[in-house]
Amino acid sequence: MESWLDPVFDSEGMRATDAWAIAEAGVSSLELMEVAGAALAEAVRELAPAGPVRVVCGKGNNGGDGLVAARHLAETGHEVEALLLWPAGELAGDAAVNLERLGDRRARELGVGDLGAALVGSGAVVDAIFGTGFAAAPRAPADEAIEAINACGATIVAADMPSGVDASTGEVEGVAVRADSTVSFHAAKLGHWIAPGKAHTGELRVAAIGIPSGAPAGAAGGVISDGVLDLAPGRVAASTKFTSGEVMLAGGSRGLTGAICLAASAAIRAGAGYATVAVPANLEAIFEVKLTEVMSRGFDGAQGRLASADAGAIAGAAESASAVVLGPGLGRADDSLELARTLAATVDAPLVIDADGLNAHAGGLERLTARPAATVLTPHAGELGRLLGRPSDEVSAHRLSCAREATHRSGAVVVLKGDDTLVVEGERLAISRGGAPALATAGTGDVLAGTIGALLARGLGPFEAACAGVHVHLRAGRAAAARVGSATSVIATDVVAALPEALA
Repeated sequence: MESWLDPVFDSEGMRATDAWAIAEAGVSSLELMEVAGAALAEAVRELAPAGPVRVVCGKGNNGGDGLVAARHLAETGHEVEALLLWPAGELAGDAAVNLERLGDRRARELGVGDLGAALVGSGAVVDAIFGTGFAAAPRAPADEAIEAINACGATIVAADMPSGVDASTGEVEGVAVRADSTVSFHAAKLGHWIAPGKAHTGELRVAAIGIPSGAPAGAAGGVISDGVLDLAPGRVAASTKFTSGEVMLAGGSRGLTGAICLAASAAIRAGAGYATVAVPANLEAIFEVKLTEVMSRGFDGAQGRLASADAGAIAGAAESASAVVLGPGLGRADDSLELARTLAATVDAPLVIDADGLNAHAGGLERLTARPAATVLTPHAGELGRLLGRPSDEVSAHRLSCAREATHRSGAVVVLKGDDTLVVEGERLAISRGGAPALATAGTGDVLAGTIGALLARGLGPFEAACAGVHVHLRAGRAAAARVGSATSVIATDVVAALPEALA
């Protein structure tokens, strides 16, 4: 795992780590449960210090963690009750041991439909139904219990995973707990960071539970950290505009000149030595006025847009480029989309494909496997849906699997944009920590494309450039919101202006 990625596990890796700790490192499974439950209880004390606590328990180890938490809360004077969704006799192993330790007085079995009434007046509810091993849709009695928990109005703390969320993918097939906080044991899981599971997690806390270092099971991915900012070489005394790299950007059309202007401005703000835009000749004056520091090349294959007849000339102009960005503002005329397909096949430089450059490849991702250089695709859910031939809501529900399908079919690095932006290359996975609502405005995707283009031009590999670009873009969104005083008021040019602060 790269040093600039904070490791995140899937359920298989976590299961293997637990097994190794018990079988090879000599850690008692009962002790792991004890420490996990104690950490859960501590979180409840901090988040909801007043009012009765109800711990809703499944019959597996996650339920056992909840029973330990109930005992610790009782020992510190809280009014607490463990509510069992399955008969006590169905609990086994460490969970059964901890039910006995808690005592019958503080635990009771519930009948179908009883949980809603049992949660009335709670100060906090602990969700200890399902853990990291859960997948698919919850069935009775868990589904009704999850709905009752969500409706209770109390502070909700989830043990390890919000019940109903797949720890390996973030997918939610049925109902799922919407926690205010989740206490993850040993390490964060993919489902905490990937939507829609991310929205169910609330505040994420990671609790060490005594698993020693050295487990052979590796992380399934990582969350991008500030360390990624150190990857790109900076300018030194001997640097020139040529050593900093040239970015060429192809796109722009009547009514869509702003997109490529934003991408080009971002490229030079993100450290490219210089940038050139390939644009329609009869619109070139617009770009000359808008882009003081960026050169323009006009092509006259069509009026107000680039056309397939321009492909050879644009490819020739791109021969000196260190990286090319294709698509911002290109438009969806059939002939312009044909241009995008031709350029993707012929440009020898690393290529970022965005916006209508992506739409040009709808249903034809496999063509990109023949490209002579690295490719980075930057779709949102709708664009990825068109690339894969499926509805955008299906992509939103299965973000990781769709991004992985796209990278395998195209051979490209795929940047699936969102609050949980995913960067996928083969089996490599990086996740943005998100939290920049200011970026939810038109044009910020163009800024991201130009930023990644600049980092490719500065010499980073495609996966590293994509990760660094995503993280810089996130930081710029946050910085822009701080500058203007409101995330709601941020526009894309504010994000460009914040790139120097974000790169620092």
